[in-house]
Amino acid sequence: MKKKVVFLALGYPNVAKSTILYTDLMQEFGAQGHDVLVVAPAYETGNYGCRVEGKVKVLRVKTLPLFKVGAIKKGIANLLLPYQYKRAIKKNGDLDFDLVILPTPPITLFSVASWLKAKTKAKTYLILRDIFPQNAIDLKMMKEDGLLHRYFRKQELKLYQLADTIGCMSKANVTYVQEHNPTLDRSKLHLLPNWEKIPAPVSKDGIQEVSAKLGISDKFMAIFGGNLGKPQQLENIVRLAQSCKDIDDIFFLILGSGTESERVRHMIAKENLSNIKLVDRVPKKEYVQILAAADVGLISLHEEFTIPNFPSKVLTYFGLKKPVLASLDLSTDFGQMLEETKSGLWSQAGDIEAFKGNLLWLYNNRKQAIEMGQNGYSYMKSHLTPEKAYTTIMENI
Repeated sequence: MKKKVVFLALGYPNVAKSTILYTDLMQEFGAQGHDVLVVAPAYETGNYGCRVEGKVKVLRVKTLPLFKVGAIKKGIANLLLPYQYKRAIKKNGDLDFDLVILPTPPITLFSVASWLKAKTKAKTYLILRDIFPQNAIDLKMMKEDGLLHRYFRKQELKLYQLADTIGCMSKANVTYVQEHNPTLDRSKLHLLPNWEKIPAPVSKDGIQEVSAKLGISDKFMAIFGGNLGKPQQLENIVRLAQSCKDIDDIFFLILGSGTESERVRHMIAKENLSNIKLVDRVPKKEYVQILAAADVGLISLHEEFTIPNFPSKVLTYFGLKKPVLASLDLSTDFGQMLEETKSGLWSQAGDIEAFKGNLLWLYNNRKQAIEMGQNGYSYMKSHLTPEKAYTTIMENI
């Protein structure tokens, strides 16, 4: 049965310019014949209102800046978001929905989902990708049991209670939510791994062109791509590069932007490292071309995490058949997935010697590294596509 679906988004680019896992998922819903309305911030002044983007309608809402601003401004913007979304939805005139889907972050959209559910009796599906506020506690960005923590924790519990079904990105996430929310109906929880469309292969000429442009044609390149924030603990990658500075043909590339960009730039300059380069975020198509030229995809998670994170950037690595080298906290089961799928190597965050040892194994065993990349690609095709995520959601609502 085809449904009228509303998706409450925080970050949702125009698919004509860029894609993320949520655009991929909503385009799949549209392709399956559902009537989809995405509610999302407008990224350009004056670019407000409802329009068709790809196979879905997108209602662009005027908000305060949500990204690349200080914590106070970001907090105020997120607190105002529910009121701005409700006003825009009312003005749009469509309050007839069968299914409300919302991801975390942010949990502040709870009130919008609650309002829509009361108005329409729609089912509510929560895509749990950020266990907040505990992640902020882990990173010491919020005081445990402080006023903000108590407020957001209450919002989190309300969100779990509101949801008819909750998709968690790993088995460890399911277990964590169960153990830390004992009053929650456990039948709501199920596994919904991250997903992404498999990128089109990049030609050999394209790879050679990118390699020449970056000056790494004769290098073994390890790349980290994505958000550059505290959760990624990027000093581990800089320290790995420092430990390898005497190996002439190993090169590191950090590609992206975020709150830690300047600190990473400063670390590289302070150590006078010539074997690592920081490049600002580029469009997805260009990112795929650069990643295609790499030999290894890097993952780094903060060692202080007590919640089990599952980095979505691995999807593009898998899609381009890159073996994965990860530095991980001990709460995640991401390393277990790498072991089970034979798609990469991991070590404990902060253990640079082990991190380097795994890198050198991939460097010295190119054939086995290529096989790891192929294993990741095969696993993605079977388990980590938008089609698979769509099927999982529909089966569980």
